[in-house]
Amino acid sequence: MSDDTLTIELESREVTGKHVKHLRANGTVPAVIHDHGKASINVQAPYLALYRMYQRAGKHHPVQLVANGKKYTALIKSATFEPKKNQLTHVVFNAVNRNQKVEAEVPIKPRYAEGEESSPAERASLIVLEQLDAIAVHAVPDKIPDALYYDAEKLKEDGDHVTVADLDVPEGVEIDEEMMSHPVAVVTTTAALDAANAAIAGEAEVEQPAAEAAEVTTTEATEEAAAEEQKAA
Repeated sequence: MSDDTLTIELESREVTGKHVKHLRANGTVPAVIHDHGKASINVQAPYLALYRMYQRAGKHHPVQLVANGKKYTALIKSATFEPKKNQLTHVVFNAVNRNQKVEAEVPIKPRYAEGEESSPAERASLIVLEQLDAIAVHAVPDKIPDALYYDAEKLKEDGDHVTVADLDVPEGVEIDEEMMSHPVAVVTTTAALDAANAAIAGEAEVEQPAAEAAEVTTTEATEEAAAEEQKAA
């Protein structure tokens, strides 16, 4: 993992529920710290400070929290965004023990040959489909890597692929055994991709009328139930 220590000071938060909208209006983001089964700690921080930390830490980089005079090592469990403006609205931290293994979601990235910015397949006008862009790992917080890499030079011809087993996993980091055969990236041709997309589109057209019929049936059932309730009243 990166040697950078990410630290943020959080203020205690008294405002909860619907009233937190006033915090957001004033440029403050509500957050909560879950601490090993103890009572959750409601906190808050200025928007920019918390947003920049999330950008750098993601869900895999341990962060140092200072709240109510105490220090915590934590991982970001979840971050909620307002969809229209993509603004951070809430963060959940999980306090962790530095000496115990935790689960964290780590990005997966290709490693290209020196001087290159793509795989041999892409340089030959083939398409590389990413099947997995992140994976759960188990490690003590200080050993969690910022990313796991695979050798993109293995992707040369149509049908070539890499799996989780091909990832460069550092010592002290574990991945669940059942994930090892899961594909990470697969090489295909434009024609094959177009055919697959056409097949998917055809299936969607067939399924749509059935879905619409189901929706009508559900609506009718709901309306009938409401009518029966009115009669009973």
